[in-house]
Amino acid sequence: MSAASKEKVQMDPKYIITLTVTLLVTCVVVAAALGGVNAITEEKIDAINKEKTEIAMKAVVADPDNTTFSDKLTLTDEMIAAAGSVTLDSVYEAQVNGQSAGHAIKVVASGSQGKIEMMVGVDAEGTVTGVSIVKNAETSGIGSKVMTNMPTASGVGVLSQFEGKSAADGTLTVGGNVDAISGATVSTRGVTNGVNAALAVAGVLG
Repeated sequence: MSAASKEKVQMDPKYIITLTVTLLVTCVVVAAALGGVNAITEEKIDAINKEKTEIAMKAVVADPDNTTFSDKLTLTDEMIAAAGSVTLDSVYEAQVNGQSAGHAIKVVASGSQGKIEMMVGVDAEGTVTGVSIVKNAETSGIGSKVMTNMPTASGVGVLSQFEGKSAADGTLTVGGNVDAISGATVSTRGVTNGVNAALAVAGVLG
């Protein structure tokens, strides 16, 4: 076939339409495939996040074996405002034998190296029942000691010391009614801010 004939075929309207349709179908197929992969990936991520959240909630209540949790509660403007500068992520009602036993409150506070995602358990009387770290980026060997509940100078785990605290203790402050891990004051302060926020939100919930 001559060069002139090739040029004629390439410029033929039927050829252009066929090429356009082929490309369109290919794009649709590829988009559908990518969409399917993305949906599967999102489902897996959601399942992993749900599992982590459930583990964190169980870790902060007084009776994990007999406690069940509601779906996420609707966050109100009052609840969000109560958390102040700390981000209120989600709130779940804790129930034992069908009766309200307080709340599991997930907040995001600022640490020394980034955000600290944490779950705080507060019982029906407004007392902290536990603190669990969900995700953090604190420095290994320093801030990480706070995240893993290493003991303070008093011998009590830095996270464990919050158990039993309530609004009656006033605002929790590092160096006041909260002990810091040596060298990790900023990380300890981040967790403290998160607990203060959770207690404030619990106060709104009643």
